[in-house]
Amino acid sequence: MSPNDVVITGIGLVSSLGEGADAHWQKLTAGRPQPVTDAERYPPYVIHPLPEIDWGLQIAKRGDQRQMETWQRLGTYTAGLALDDAGIKGDEALCATMDMVVAAGGGERDEAVDSGILAASESRSDRDVLLNEKLTTELRPTLFLAQLSNLLAGNISIVHKVTGSSRTFMGEEGAGVSAVETAAARIRSGQASHVLVGGAFQTEHPDMLLGYELGGYLHRGPWKPVWQRQGAEGGGVITGSGAAFLVLESREHAAARGRHVYAQLEAVVSGRSRRRNGDFDSSVARLIDKAAAPADRPLLAMSGASGAHTATKAEKSALDSNNSIASRGIATLTGHMKEAQFPFAVALAALAVDRKAGYPPFDEASEKPFEGIPQSVLATAVGYHYFEGMALVAAD
Repeated sequence: MSPNDVVITGIGLVSSLGEGADAHWQKLTAGRPQPVTDAERYPPYVIHPLPEIDWGLQIAKRGDQRQMETWQRLGTYTAGLALDDAGIKGDEALCATMDMVVAAGGGERDEAVDSGILAASESRSDRDVLLNEKLTTELRPTLFLAQLSNLLAGNISIVHKVTGSSRTFMGEEGAGVSAVETAAARIRSGQASHVLVGGAFQTEHPDMLLGYELGGYLHRGPWKPVWQRQGAEGGGVITGSGAAFLVLESREHAAARGRHVYAQLEAVVSGRSRRRNGDFDSSVARLIDKAAAPADRPLLAMSGASGAHTATKAEKSALDSNNSIASRGIATLTGHMKEAQFPFAVALAALAVDRKAGYPPFDEASEKPFEGIPQSVLATAVGYHYFEGMALVAAD
């Protein structure tokens, strides 16, 4: 053991399954966990929607709530859950010295303005003039601020008074991996003693779905488990709204506060494979071995697989090639949460270690049972388009 070991002391989760670590544990360890889906709003696409949330429980000021888009409210709210869980929220000294690493995308577009521009362009040829007119008369000045990715970190600082150093990563699942990897590295090197890290994604907005569909990634038609979408119409991804934040601390810092430790965060590794060279499966397998050396006991893996055909096929092949691994595809029950996917997987891994129990199969046709008490759990994120990451979460 080292004073700079990285331990997890706070977990904040929100998804279609509910909010909070306990709610997710109960839903995911039920005999046959069931997803919450919505196939009516955006046919032919299915989504996993947000639950009802009382934003005021974590964002007290209505003015703060109003100036945020939903994804910012979601991230700020979930960060508050993690801070509460770690016993840091409201402690001005701890918050003032706390670092923050956030994985975030861009903001939501103004649908009405976009629609108006497209409609007007059908009858006008001076489109450069048209765009200038709309920019000066239709768009709110605050919209430009709301679209900045680092506004999520800014709002967390304003609402929860976390005012140490701040970093924001963009790049979908890769952003989530880099955020956790960076936060852990800062603690191990002694550059930070406690860090808030995580991300949020709000899929219930047409432009968020459009980004996936333009690349041909969205699954079409009825919902299917994440491992069973190969060969189905569309690209395989079913998205979900959600967020995950973790409080990471050095062992020394957590012990001095007398805090409960969920688990220790051990290796965090990342890579970016050349996916068209025919070696993608092997690249993922090598990353798994790098994060978790071949074990002599069963290993539970919380997979952030998106369902995207190429990436998910490669990850499934790599996981199945290791007989000791029992995988659980998180997106089967929560949908793909982009920047929040990897922090979410790490959080669920920590819960399994802390509760000394595995999760039942989320897809009985594709996942094998896990028996016994998990001493360590692998968290994975093989990006739907690019970037791969793994983390090993172990009993403290």
